Amino acid sequence: MNRRDLFRAAAAAAVTPAIAGAAETRFETEIVRLKLRHTWTTVMSSSEFRDVLYVRYTRDGITGHGEGAPIVRYKEDAKSAQAALESLRSLILGADPWEYEKLMARVFHELPAAWAAKSALDIAVMDWAGQKLGVPLYRYFGLDPHDAPVTTFSIGIDNPAMTRDKVREAAPYRVLKIKVGLDTDEATIGAVRAATDKPLRVDANEGWTDKEVAIRKIEWLAKNGVEFVEQPMPADRLDDMRWVHERSPLPLIADESVLRPSDIPKLLGAFDGINVKLDKCGGIMEAYREIQIAKALGMKTMLGCMISSSVTVTAAAHLSPLVDYADLDGNLLISNDPFAGVTVKDGKLVLPDRPGLGLVAV
Repeated sequence: MNRRDLFRAAAAAAVTPAIAGAAETRFETEIVRLKLRHTWTTVMSSSEFRDVLYVRYTRDGITGHGEGAPIVRYKEDAKSAQAALESLRSLILGADPWEYEKLMARVFHELPAAWAAKSALDIAVMDWAGQKLGVPLYRYFGLDPHDAPVTTFSIGIDNPAMTRDKVREAAPYRVLKIKVGLDTDEATIGAVRAATDKPLRVDANEGWTDKEVAIRKIEWLAKNGVEFVEQPMPADRLDDMRWVHERSPLPLIADESVLRPSDIPKLLGAFDGINVKLDKCGGIMEAYREIQIAKALGMKTMLGCMISSSVTVTAAAHLSPLVDYADLDGNLLISNDPFAGVTVKDGKLVLPDRPGLGLVAV
């Protein structure tokens, strides 16, 4: 089905009696605790679980699923995210999902923060629309699923013995993402290199607060098979990042420094690319906008995720044929994923060919 047929189908569906009946629409929110396979440690925190917000949007017998993973770095949590969306219950129930842009514009206006909450709603409505049209979301965006990249598998900060064990468990993945940003960075990379010679990507999570330290670390990492470094310094140190960027032997990718599409132009000269996360920017459509803006500016693009289930990870994966890099492994780090969606084969993302997100309850 081409895009013209998609919009014809949408127009036909929009005039059916089922769409008109607001009473047939249901909107549900639920806080779900995702249990981690290993203690997850970064510069910012250490945890055994993550609480996320689930959204179910049902209309005409079709249920769209959404998820938002709020984190303390952005002053969000699951309870406040749930309260934010519940405050807009009447707006959501009364909206026409085919007028998606109008609905989300209202939601963004009413909720100036609560980005993970907005993402959860965005994903749910997009999943509903894809199912209603009978197409996977990647097809809605005109993408070839075979263009999806390999994904990294993330290794959180740990002691050398556990780090080596985690690397061995990650044998099916071609590229590893290593969390650093502490005084133990050299020991961490040493433990990784004792277990594998795979390409590495490194994420400092704003952990290096001195520009001289940051450039020394990056120069050392360049000698240890690292492809690029993500967010070396705090997001508010953009001038220091420009200094580091001028001297860096490796590409630098912004994460915490890019939250909204409007943030991207100011990063030129400080970073070579951006890490796009649905939970940061407010959903699939905002992520799409970020990717297109970065591409227009000649920057590399990467899709990342929080600790999430297959709902958010699969939603992001539907955009992955657009990007240079993927770090979509949040669902692989948990032990109680309620859905199956995107999978990984020989390290490469394999998108489901079912309508919408293509999720299956497990």
